[in-house]
Amino acid sequence: AYLLYYALSRKREYLADAGGARLTRYPEGLASALEKIANDPSPQLASVNKVTAPMYIANPFKKKKQRKLSDLTSTHPPISERVRILRNMTHGASFKDYSDAFTNIKHTKTVIPPTALTKEDVALRQADAKAKKEQRSEKQMRQIGDIMRKVNQFVFLTCLCGLKLKIPPNFKSNKVSCPRCKRKMDLPTRIP
Repeated sequence: AYLLYYALSRKREYLADAGGARLTRYPEGLASALEKIANDPSPQLASVNKVTAPMYIANPFKKKKQRKLSDLTSTHPPISERVRILRNMTHGASFKDYSDAFTNIKHTKTVIPPTALTKEDVALRQADAKAKKEQRSEKQMRQIGDIMRKVNQFVFLTCLCGLKLKIPPNFKSNKVSCPRCKRKMDLPTRIP
């Protein structure tokens, strides 16, 4: 009975992600929010117990390193997996787009009911003007940092998932794994 409860609870979380992406039309924002919640360094509430634990987005009884491990007794799917699904929604924010991203990441049947998989197009929404201004400022700081790294002989690689990796000159291996999608990439030979 508990395994069924846990499985249904995880399915409910996937459906909540799909509904949130459809409602906000901003899956990237939801993915960022999940990452912030998962990486929150503040201490957990003292009142956490077996009854309230399923209400948390990240299992409060597991240490951070253990949170990445999915097991049959978890009420929530791994946050890293949920983020990858949301970030894989590049064409739209409909339930069909979520279903496609879910199937692509999980390599399994979708959790979205067939009746919700209509051909309805739901366009993605961009961040608001204030967020864009902050992003511009962050982008300028990132560009300055990239120039400094380039001068210090860092190697820049862009993964197929869109993540830009900045490899320091003292990195010893000839291959590097993308932290987002785990794709292995070869490093170009460095010119001293």
